[in-house]
Amino acid sequence: MSITGSMGLDLVGGGLQVVVATHNPHKVEELARILGPLLPGVELLPYDGPEPVEDGETFEANALIKARAAHAHSGLPALADDSGIEVDALGGEPGIRSARYAGTRDDTDNLELLLANLGSSADRAARFVCAAAWVDADGELAVRGEWQGEVADAPRGEGGFGYDPIFVPHDGGGRAAAELSPEDKDALSHRRIAFTALAERIQQG
Repeated sequence: MSITGSMGLDLVGGGLQVVVATHNPHKVEELARILGPLLPGVELLPYDGPEPVEDGETFEANALIKARAAHAHSGLPALADDSGIEVDALGGEPGIRSARYAGTRDDTDNLELLLANLGSSADRAARFVCAAAWVDADGELAVRGEWQGEVADAPRGEGGFGYDPIFVPHDGGGRAAAELSPEDKDALSHRRIAFTALAERIQQG
């Protein structure tokens, strides 16, 4: 886990509104489930502004780009994440290009291309990576969480989104992420790891 930034954050005991810098409703729902117990009294609001250009070279850089844009647009504290999958046999690809890997921004196209590029490789090691970022008037910070696992031979399960149907976490009992219940996924995932660390930093001030 890496931490970027140094700041003093005072978490309001209740009624703090925070913008989530994404247009993906699945992410908003997932973050609400994860952060509810960690940051009680915080109300997560959807982001209705323009999407910034994500031209950073790391997950942390892109998460901060999104959080800065949401904060500038709303004037409120902003949360963002940048996440993706890194596959060892593909040299860490698709990495920060995960959402646009196939050039269509379609989840099915992305995972089918990944499976095609990986082929019959015996090395299926992979990890989900999430960089979680916070930006407010006092400063910014970003933390990283990683969820270790392997790439399945074919998609499995009906839940989740993105690469969940082909990612089999080491701590998931042999199930793909898309086969986990939302509660089980929330307890294990890269977003859980990253946003738990972020919430702890926010509370520490």
